Amino acid sequence: MKLPLNKIGILPRDEELDYPVDEVRALFEKHGIGVCFIEGDEAPTDLDLVVALGGDGTVLRAFDRFPQCPVIAINFGTVGFLTAGDRKDLAQIVQLLVDGKYCVSERLVLACRFPGGEGLVYNEVTLRARHKLLFTDVFVDDVKIRTIRGDGVAVGTPTGSTGLLMAMGAPLVMPEVRCMILDGINEYNFTSRALILPAEKRVRLRVSPETRDEQVSLVVDGREICGLAPGQDVYVGQAEHTARLIYLDSHYFFNNLSEKLSW
Repeated sequence: MKLPLNKIGILPRDEELDYPVDEVRALFEKHGIGVCFIEGDEAPTDLDLVVALGGDGTVLRAFDRFPQCPVIAINFGTVGFLTAGDRKDLAQIVQLLVDGKYCVSERLVLACRFPGGEGLVYNEVTLRARHKLLFTDVFVDDVKIRTIRGDGVAVGTPTGSTGLLMAMGAPLVMPEVRCMILDGINEYNFTSRALILPAEKRVRLRVSPETRDEQVSLVVDGREICGLAPGQDVYVGQAEHTARLIYLDSHYFFNNLSEKLSW
């Protein structure tokens, strides 16, 4: 499917750094495509595409601010697993977009509900203790399946399987697979394994009264959201919409495993 490209937004990693904004603008405008440089909390609603200039963190910011808009990321960061190309390839990337030579990767997004609020999850949601073992009662569709004892617990998406979940030893999952990955963080059980769940399942994480740590945190995509007390619940399930990432090669996932992870 070829996307309309009437107006695109440029989202930088850091507005204070030097980005080739004028170069990007000129590359698109010569094809008759309008360009909007996104500053501060600005969030235009009429964009056909967001161009994220940065790394994976900038991609997550783009998803947060423009949840219904496809995103293409140009790597100005370090690893850049979610990016489609590097800064040196700007002209080629724009030409491929204009020619319709790209693929759209639709990614599962999770919805997280917690005491006092709710939000969207693109990589993973974690419960973490600071000093002592965290006991987390895990429910799937309101049926308790186990209690995880460790530094915490994570529920993530296939997109997140190449981030924190990978560092935890969870499996790599192709991004277009619709599933959730549940795993303990430094679990105090050598027989524990990550659990793959269908996207339609509903997960509930309860801080067990057995937990003695007074500093339990809910962290979503690397950002601490709130503290949790024993007996409080966090609900995780699939969101109503997906996230769309643009890539220029249908084999991007395996290429990234080779280039970024030295497969």
